[in-house]
Amino acid sequence: MFEYKGIKIQWLGHDSFLLAANVKVIIDPFKITKQEKADLILISHNHFDHCNIDDIKNVSTSDTIIIAANECIDVLKGFPFKEKIGISPGQEKTIHGVVIKSVPAYNLSKINPDTKKPFHPKEDGKLGFMVSMNGVTIYHAGDTDMIPEMSDLRPDIALVPVSGTYVMTAQEAANAIEKIKPKIAIPMHYGTIVGSEKDAHDFKQLVKSCDVQIVTKE
Repeated sequence: MFEYKGIKIQWLGHDSFLLAANVKVIIDPFKITKQEKADLILISHNHFDHCNIDDIKNVSTSDTIIIAANECIDVLKGFPFKEKIGISPGQEKTIHGVVIKSVPAYNLSKINPDTKKPFHPKEDGKLGFMVSMNGVTIYHAGDTDMIPEMSDLRPDIALVPVSGTYVMTAQEAANAIEKIKPKIAIPMHYGTIVGSEKDAHDFKQLVKSCDVQIVTKE
């Protein structure tokens, strides 16, 4: 658990985070053992380790609102959430006073050898999120390479993948941080499907422009 200006930031494993102040936001729940209930759930894209129905049900109630990439909405039909909102990159929603802006997340160099296409194609509309709450903006990059759209974001905190294969390597993520220029960076997307704690620590050593917090899973 890490706290910044009244916001508790807890890494739940893989790409999943809990952001908690007066509102609890969970991003991409996956293999969560402690079942925190969310007021708002954000889903970045349709891969099973991000849009996982069992995990979403475990952390939601009938009052939970879900904001998800448009490609996920059909999967979420029929479940008793208060509201399901599909969005595309560049859209903005305000829920419970939390401002959610969707940003692109896609691969430039991570190619699926079977399809010969990126694991996360730009045309799919997969997402990262800029979450603004309590005067703090947190960027969850989603599954992405370093992309041009990162250059103008300027969040207070950046949550970035570091494990390679499907997302940025530790070095690529460190380069991205030099573009994004947050005050604090937190590595993610390791320790579950690909990547290890070494990737997180390599990232920490490579970043020179801001503080890096390695938030442990609790």
